[in-house]
Amino acid sequence: MPTNMSLFSVNAILILSTDDRSRILTKYYSAPHAPSGTAANYPGASPYPTVKEQKAFEKGLLEKTNKQTSDVILYDGRVVVFKMEGDVMLYVVGGGDENEIMLFGVILALRDALAILLKNSTDKRTLVENYDLVSLAIDEIIDDGIILETDPVIIASRVSKPPTQDITSVKNIDLSEQGLLNAWEFGKSKLAERMRQL
Repeated sequence: MPTNMSLFSVNAILILSTDDRSRILTKYYSAPHAPSGTAANYPGASPYPTVKEQKAFEKGLLEKTNKQTSDVILYDGRVVVFKMEGDVMLYVVGGGDENEIMLFGVILALRDALAILLKNSTDKRTLVENYDLVSLAIDEIIDDGIILETDPVIIASRVSKPPTQDITSVKNIDLSEQGLLNAWEFGKSKLAERMRQL
């Protein structure tokens, strides 16, 4: 039996509300390249190609994990790791033969990065208000089902908004026509000065 030499390891990442069982953010992945000589149902193929199938999977997953005390389950032939944060559930879904410790590292990275970005307020309302940061954090962790980063501090630093002190220094730049002409003249005189020194 040939070994799987693909970096593809995550089938889906889900953030679902436990109160009203709604989707907050869901991303399903399929392997970017199908193995040669395989049918449409290869191991990395998206198991839930339609929204109807995805919602049915999510509904069953919420029902199954609602009263679970563990963090890892096998559901629908897939390894699912999850964490409850406030009124939301965070899920990472991998293939049936995927390493659950690696997937658990992804869910911890997501949880901790969201805690840093949202200042320990990981609830449905905060996630919806900061949807852009949540989506960018997930994109920093996983790209097309391939795990890129699991350090929450690095993820948060790549996603977070720029510091305000940098923005104030940008406001002092004169971008009018006269300001640009002054910058041009200044640059031209500095260049002439350097040329004379040589």
